[in-house]
Amino acid sequence: MLVGVVGKANVGKSTFFKAATLMDVEIANYPFATIKPNHGVGFIRVPCVDAELGVQCDPRTGFCRNHQRFVPIDMIDVAGLVPGAHEGKGMGLEFLNDLNQADCLIHVIDVSGGTSDKGEPVPPGTRDPAEDVRFLEDELDYWYLGILKKPWERFSKMVTQTHEDVAKALHRQFSGLGATEEMVVSLLKATGLAETRLSDWSDSRLFAFAKALRMKTKPMIVAANKIDVPGAAGNLARLQETFPDTVFVGCSSESELALKEADKHGLVSYLPGDGAFEVKGQPNEKQEKALAFIRGEVLGKQGSTGVQETLNRAVLDVLGYIAVWPGGVSKLADKDGNILPDVFMLKGGATALDFAYRVHTDIGKGFIRGIDVRSKRTVGKEHVLKHRDIIEIVSSK
Repeated sequence: MLVGVVGKANVGKSTFFKAATLMDVEIANYPFATIKPNHGVGFIRVPCVDAELGVQCDPRTGFCRNHQRFVPIDMIDVAGLVPGAHEGKGMGLEFLNDLNQADCLIHVIDVSGGTSDKGEPVPPGTRDPAEDVRFLEDELDYWYLGILKKPWERFSKMVTQTHEDVAKALHRQFSGLGATEEMVVSLLKATGLAETRLSDWSDSRLFAFAKALRMKTKPMIVAANKIDVPGAAGNLARLQETFPDTVFVGCSSESELALKEADKHGLVSYLPGDGAFEVKGQPNEKQEKALAFIRGEVLGKQGSTGVQETLNRAVLDVLGYIAVWPGGVSKLADKDGNILPDVFMLKGGATALDFAYRVHTDIGKGFIRGIDVRSKRTVGKEHVLKHRDIIEIVSSK
């Protein structure tokens, strides 16, 4: 799974990425501070199953604090986009192509309206953030359209002459963007193009299909950054009314980054996603003022900084993943004595057999049955798993 962080320049995109990953990336108040994509590891926060089992887990990857399991996910931060990116402006095509493998996108916007369309600082309230939401959607839609149109004449002629199935041909064309054949079939029906010959596809039909495919292969959540700036909360409320089908999360990336750095250096005790923190060290006057602002203006008003919530909602809600633990009814430790060392993120609808293959191919091949560790109930290979299940796999391998 790869989560892409996108947006125009100077909206706090790299700050969001650093707050999510604690990667050492360049953060600057000007366009194109990021040129090459940054890769890092973020974490999904899931209530750990160890607490209800009366044990303390020993994660192999990620970490667990206060019985909250933080499961690693891959993230990529691409350079800020400018209007006309799909035409190559501002190295736009290079930046968009960096997103090819992303499973979903976090679109970071300046919800205070303090960044121009070119990524330049302007007084808060100057820019309507709704335009930024539309801007990125348009750039992505036209990017997909360009991928489809470039070989269209040759492509449609070949499909017509060979009588190849249209869905199979389109799947081949877009497989690099994460499209499946089943997805293409569904979108052809949804756009009314299933019974239309490729030679009869007009530009508007091409665009409708490209947009539908973009929405399916690159689902998006909007991180409404700089929520702590006066006027930003009102803008967020208007955005939620204007785009009722879009998931928005109010964020203060700077606050999240400050709290994580303070926790890292022992100044505070802070768990990502919490609505409070505890001061542990002796902050100086400047630090005290910053922490008081975060406590009152961010956590007190928003309930959290929003960064962890954005990651969780991107993976658990937008992508529909679930966390499943492998475990034994009578033994929760592995051969080295590590308790519940692993947890796997699976697509919603995954079965016990899918899980067995995810744990190890040989275990999947030798699948005999699964056992729900909580209920001790035997489950078959077609049993659909739920979020936070603990499953023992009995295998002949």
